[in-house]
Amino acid sequence: MKKTVMRKYAQLIAKCGVNVQKGQEVIIVAEFDQPEFVRMVAEECYRLGAKKVRVDWTDQKMSKIHTKYQSLKTMSTMEKWEEERWQHNVDVIPCRIYIESEDPDGLKGVDMNKVQKSRQALYPIIKKYRDQLENKYQWCIAAVPGEAWAKKLFPELSRHQAVEKLWEAILMTSRVTDDPIKAWEDHNADLAKRCAYLNRLGIDELHYQAANGTDFTVGLMEKSRFCGGGETSLQNIFFNPNIPSEECFTSPKRGRADGIVYATKPLSYQGQLIENFWIRFKDGKAVEWNAEKNNEMLTKMLTIDEGASYLGECALVPVDSPISNSGLLFYNTLFDENAACHLAVGRGFPDCVEGFETMSLEEVRALGVNESMTHVDFMIGCDTMNITAKCRDGKTVPIFRNGNWAF
Repeated sequence: MKKTVMRKYAQLIAKCGVNVQKGQEVIIVAEFDQPEFVRMVAEECYRLGAKKVRVDWTDQKMSKIHTKYQSLKTMSTMEKWEEERWQHNVDVIPCRIYIESEDPDGLKGVDMNKVQKSRQALYPIIKKYRDQLENKYQWCIAAVPGEAWAKKLFPELSRHQAVEKLWEAILMTSRVTDDPIKAWEDHNADLAKRCAYLNRLGIDELHYQAANGTDFTVGLMEKSRFCGGGETSLQNIFFNPNIPSEECFTSPKRGRADGIVYATKPLSYQGQLIENFWIRFKDGKAVEWNAEKNNEMLTKMLTIDEGASYLGECALVPVDSPISNSGLLFYNTLFDENAACHLAVGRGFPDCVEGFETMSLEEVRALGVNESMTHVDFMIGCDTMNITAKCRDGKTVPIFRNGNWAF
């Protein structure tokens, strides 16, 4: 990929993505696949006035080795220096950039029981720091091609050709045009208008129906609000958490979800693929499910803690969108969730409550925002999807018809 185009993308992530402010610290989390691009992003952060940029390199193969040889006790122990780093993040509130490039099957064969137990043990420690950071910092998830990921999408091409092809797909769907900043300003304005319309309706519940058997109703909180595109941190800094993003989303009320939903795309979860699955909800909770491939992983996903079986997000995405129109299945949630309507089990979003800025996390959760150590999106949208809103004033309003916006 041309360096000039990569540079535009790096500028987009630093400026439009996290919107680095002068004097802020930045943490970049990335695999080893595109070190040149990571250096570009770091440099663009410095050009915007970053005080310090730290890169935390990750590696799926190393993660597999750690899991194989470390004891569960070691994996479940947070060292003093690790807690001190969390405390440092609470004190300085750095921007966080996540650059994804992982192999969708890269953790196949890992002992997931061991991983799950270690995550459950560490979560109470992490939670006290994470809660202090909630909605205060800017973050952005973006992607670059990894060789294994590219070959998954384009197995007929050579490794070099597959990587180039994936670069093209990422840049196109991320709106890296001649002027990507302007393209994102226009896109954010459109999403903001759609969210404003949805919020004016006073929606009490959404009813989903599709030809594949999905028949599902989810209830919203009285103070629920739809968000989309960019958002503003509690430090009053505007940023875009996902590049790309096509969704208008909200957090439903815990305990209000009934019916069955069928996934329309495979889900890459913890480096493994879950395929052809459905979930049935009753009184808000997932009570029955099955996957043709990796049902055990689906079970772990929905039972890792009490909140993992409740919904944290409902997102509306038309099938007539850049990612969907690309015709590609990315095997990566950042992209696939922005090609189709989706739900997420697990943690909900406090900022999807009107007036959250003046509330504590406890108050927000008391209104019905779900709490969990996890947040996993799965795709349910398709070209036969109809969604109808039942509003608090008794009216019914079409929201989606045949997979696209009805307004």
